[in-house]
Amino acid sequence: MKIVIAPDSFKESLSAQEVAKAIKKGFKQALPDATCLLCPIGDGGEGTVDAIKHSMGLEEKRTVVTGPFGEPIQMRYVQKDHLALFEVADLVGLGKIPPEMRNPLQIQTRGIGELIRNLVEQGIKDIYIGVGGTASNDGGLGIAAGLGYHFWDKNRKELAPYGQSLFDLVSISSDQVFEIPENVRIQILADVDSPLCGCQGATYTFGKQKGLSPILFSEVDQAIQHFYELTSPQILTLSGAGAGGGIAAGLCAFTQATIVSGIETCLDLIEFDQKAEDADLVIVGEGKLDRQSLAGKAPIGVAKRTPSGVPVIAICGSLADDLPQLPFENIVAIFSILQKSEPLAESLKKASFYLERTSASIGHLLSL
Repeated sequence: MKIVIAPDSFKESLSAQEVAKAIKKGFKQALPDATCLLCPIGDGGEGTVDAIKHSMGLEEKRTVVTGPFGEPIQMRYVQKDHLALFEVADLVGLGKIPPEMRNPLQIQTRGIGELIRNLVEQGIKDIYIGVGGTASNDGGLGIAAGLGYHFWDKNRKELAPYGQSLFDLVSISSDQVFEIPENVRIQILADVDSPLCGCQGATYTFGKQKGLSPILFSEVDQAIQHFYELTSPQILTLSGAGAGGGIAAGLCAFTQATIVSGIETCLDLIEFDQKAEDADLVIVGEGKLDRQSLAGKAPIGVAKRTPSGVPVIAICGSLADDLPQLPFENIVAIFSILQKSEPLAESLKKASFYLERTSASIGHLLSL
């Protein structure tokens, strides 16, 4: 039996690679002769780069860029030949910012623009960027600054490259901008289709979780809209531009990047179709499976790409009540690893053990 194990990470608990290893360990207890192929995946959020790195054998590197508060920091990326990937969350992810410092209007994304310039100058031709899990809400202004744009208020005073400056921005200088060559392709891995502005946009949808007071939503939204009216009005109608607190908008406007499905692109990069074509079973999983998962999240993306006739089983941390009746989207069975009532913190600590035990139980059923 060949089992392809293709889970996403379990947020705040295990990476996708760790989840896959725990599932394999459980299956091997029950099915020692089975071939278990580990294919950890991601959909553009945190952990995507690590998942692809393991599957593609990419080399991890670092370079110095401007950090979230203006300090120099080492920024991670992975590379192979002329291809490179990185996650915005490695610079400005919520997990990188102490709770007491989570003001999304004061957090700089300048380092993202600087890293892109560095990669292009190295000769990289294909750049993939995961934009999920950010703590910023600057509409992409910081990325523009990292590429050489300068911003001025009405008194011709230069503005700092963070979201707060959007309120005072009157003019923009592009005299020293680094131009992205036409032969460089930049793709944004995203799992949301939110527009940049409006009630369904970046600020209203994601602002609160980043620490922005709802009282400021309207003002910030209008300031971001004004910024793009001055620079790239077409971005205001672009689906997905709101991903990453508007970082996707900035990348599209200032680097000519394109937004692609995070999970579909991940599956292409790791050659999932070839790995699954002769599989007997595919395992998917994430921390919580709910109806939102149906809108482009990793487990559903994997299930849809699994060859017809190959059963897909989902192993998740928890299951929501709003899931449709089985089977759905090629998934024939779903299992929660939670087996007793206990504080969430305890469950997160024991996730690897619970995954192993649940997988072993499924394996014993399959062996009957």
